[in-house]
Amino acid sequence: MIDLYAFATPNSIKVLIMLEELGLDYQLHSVNIRQGQQKLPSFLQLNPNAKVPVIVDHDNVDTALVLTESAAILLYLAEKTGLLLPTDPALRARLFEHLFLHASGLSPAFGQSGYFLRLAPAPIEHAIQRFSGEAHRLTGLLDQGLAGKEFMLGSELSIADIAHFGWFWRSEFAGISLKDFSNLELWYNRLSERPAVIRAIEKINSIAASQERPNA
Repeated sequence: MIDLYAFATPNSIKVLIMLEELGLDYQLHSVNIRQGQQKLPSFLQLNPNAKVPVIVDHDNVDTALVLTESAAILLYLAEKTGLLLPTDPALRARLFEHLFLHASGLSPAFGQSGYFLRLAPAPIEHAIQRFSGEAHRLTGLLDQGLAGKEFMLGSELSIADIAHFGWFWRSEFAGISLKDFSNLELWYNRLSERPAVIRAIEKINSIAASQERPNA
């Protein structure tokens, strides 16, 4: 059994999709970041960095494994099951390239672009241009790489796709329209139609909605 602590965030949805794709037993726990629950002492014991997602894997023989950082969790679950992770050395290296690009480039660019576009107390034009421009540049890079391919690595789904999907699920927050990137839009629609992705989105939206209802 795996416990997943998450909320309706781009990083959380990745892990939920992964668990659904793999068919692993898990329990989903809501951590409402809008209410500051990620800063409660009980959660900080799991992740002192005060961020979701977090998994607790109880399958370990000696002690449960607590793991943070969505890309690390995806890689751990892929290695645990032997699925969604290519064995060919060249493809495996390409997958790591995608994970590092996502963690160091795409994710921060999307997050900062969304913040300065929508959440900053006052507009800062230089910051908007910097991060929005980078978000669009990296989106174009992935769009170009998808030309003639179904998935990021070719014809088969991998954790590279699941990692990137998380932020494109919330692309409007970052000011990105997939209609401007035809290859990426096809890829996104293809993933959105997968049963595991549909289930994951329904579950993550459900916990967010339940937290917003009175007396929830």
